[in-house]
Amino acid sequence: MNALINALRSRRGVVALGAEGPGAITVRVQIPELWDAVTIRCAAGTSSLALKQATLDAFGERHGRVEDYILMLHGFEVLDESVAVTVAGAREGSTFLLTFRQRRPVR
Repeated sequence: MNALINALRSRRGVVALGAEGPGAITVRVQIPELWDAVTIRCAAGTSSLALKQATLDAFGERHGRVEDYILMLHGFEVLDESVAVTVAGAREGSTFLLTFRQRRPVR
């Protein structure tokens, strides 16, 4: 993946999730409420739930449970979070959106 795309509006460094090997992909996960993104290198069988948890850990989000957030890809919610990110439709360089399940009031 192009290094410029990885660094574009995301935190420095890459979070490694699972063992490096054939089929591993690099994805970005954005949290719009924080106006920030993180780059994650996923192993071939990394579940969507593990990706969501790793993203929340990378941002230090402890305000809610993992179930309070939804993971979206190509504008649609990933409904079965037990499947691998590649089965959910992610490819090298895909961008996920991680946001709250319920709307939150603006203060």
